[in-house]
Amino acid sequence: MQIKEEFIDGEGDTFHVKTTFDPTPDLNEAALLRDAGVGLTGEHRLVGSVPAWLVDQWVKEAGLAHNDNEARKEVIKRKLQSGEFSKFRVWDGNY
Repeated sequence: MQIKEEFIDGEGDTFHVKTTFDPTPDLNEAALLRDAGVGLTGEHRLVGSVPAWLVDQWVKEAGLAHNDNEARKEVIKRKLQSGEFSKFRVWDGNY
């Protein structure tokens, strides 16, 4: 959830936009889904619930194009399997 947006003057005619997000609502949603057992039946699994702003940040950090879906899947998979972002996971199995 976006909580703040600042416009910062750059050099000349440029400026930067600094946006601050709060992941708490998204972490709470993932915990509720995990506790409710959502997405754990049948052949398909709900691996995680990641906010779009975080996926965008991961894609930028990796230097990927937004339309490179296979590379995006790999980045998301790698990030969700790391301990740093595991709280966004709903299902703890391997994929």
